[in-house]
Amino acid sequence: MCGKCVYTKLGYAGNTEPQFIVPSCIAIKESAKVGSRTVKGVDDLDFFIGDEGIDKPNYATKWPIRHGIVEDWDLMERFMEQVIFKYLRAEPEDHYFLLVRGDGHGILDDYCGVLLQTEPPLNTPENREYTAEIMFESFNVPGLYIAVQAVLALAASWTSRQVGERTLTGTVIDSGDGVTHVIPVAEGYVIGSCIKHIPIAGRDITYFTQQLLREREVGIPPEQSLETAKAVKERFSYVCPDLVKEFSKYDTDGSKWIKQYTGINNISKKEFTVDVGYERFLGPEIFFHPEFANPDFTQPISEVVDEVIQNCPIDVRRPLYKNIVLSGGSTMFRDFGRRLQRDLKRTVDARLKMSEELSGGKLKPKPIDVQVITHHMQRYAVWFGGSMLASTPEFYQVCHTKKDYEEIGPSICRHNPVFGVMS
Repeated sequence: MCGKCVYTKLGYAGNTEPQFIVPSCIAIKESAKVGSRTVKGVDDLDFFIGDEGIDKPNYATKWPIRHGIVEDWDLMERFMEQVIFKYLRAEPEDHYFLLVRGDGHGILDDYCGVLLQTEPPLNTPENREYTAEIMFESFNVPGLYIAVQAVLALAASWTSRQVGERTLTGTVIDSGDGVTHVIPVAEGYVIGSCIKHIPIAGRDITYFTQQLLREREVGIPPEQSLETAKAVKERFSYVCPDLVKEFSKYDTDGSKWIKQYTGINNISKKEFTVDVGYERFLGPEIFFHPEFANPDFTQPISEVVDEVIQNCPIDVRRPLYKNIVLSGGSTMFRDFGRRLQRDLKRTVDARLKMSEELSGGKLKPKPIDVQVITHHMQRYAVWFGGSMLASTPEFYQVCHTKKDYEEIGPSICRHNPVFGVMS
């Protein structure tokens, strides 16, 4: 809907999906002109959020969160007020809240509330204090827990059949529309110094698909090219195991692999069709060959993951390789996890083989188990993980209470206890 959109996901703990997904924007009344009548104090109440706030006539649309960081705390507080009262229809004084450091969310049940509003993996402690001040002083919540995005994604992966042991140690690959992060977690604690950012995500795949379709001049209305590219990406794209063989498949028997997309011209209202061929696998391929779309970044995602784990303490590397968890909509492409696991395994095995050769055969390194976890809750993994954990009795034990806040101050929320592994 909007190229710069950050979304807030909110709902009730215990549910598998958020009840609301709202663009994190707020539309405020533009400054009154000279001579116009204004009522002091009323203008502060004249604002809209979410879909209502996008392109609202006579209102200025603001985005209090940019690149995952809150830039305007006053607007953020007003946004949260609408989210709690208008969408969740909750009295904040009656609910414990969970906030998530990472990207944009929210949850509530009959007993506890969870407003998952995320920040980047390396947000500042001061930002957590600002959040605590708003929640405890403006909304008077009885309890607050600030969770870590990657930890909740690990918890969500426990629903996968591939997971034999529930653990909070693993490598989280979180990829949404605007950014991809590789985040190592050991026993529930993020190893912050080893986090890597990848400038390839869903939006880049959409733009690359749009470029491929334009080069073929397939008759898409110009004003609908981005919308069509996004639909093609979401409906038909997948990750292939071998580019050369995939091209050969399409060239040999195109009718078997080429799909057809049908759209409606917004102006003429006439139907148009698009044959979708190479675009199906070339779009997601930029995760593994980023140079196709970004000449300034050429490191495949498998190499980034390997580098992140190699930068971590040696005693946690094997568990990090064994539990690589996917999170976010841009990890949902068919066979994405399988391709990543294969490429990463090749890199790891090549390193072990080289070590053995350099030792003259004296060293026989123990094989490293590389496993990429896929599961049906990937798209909303962070939200689902928060929903699961906020539904447990342990949630109340790890929350900071209003009493704690009044005794110690906002600094208490710089850190939160780690959830134990649920039995």
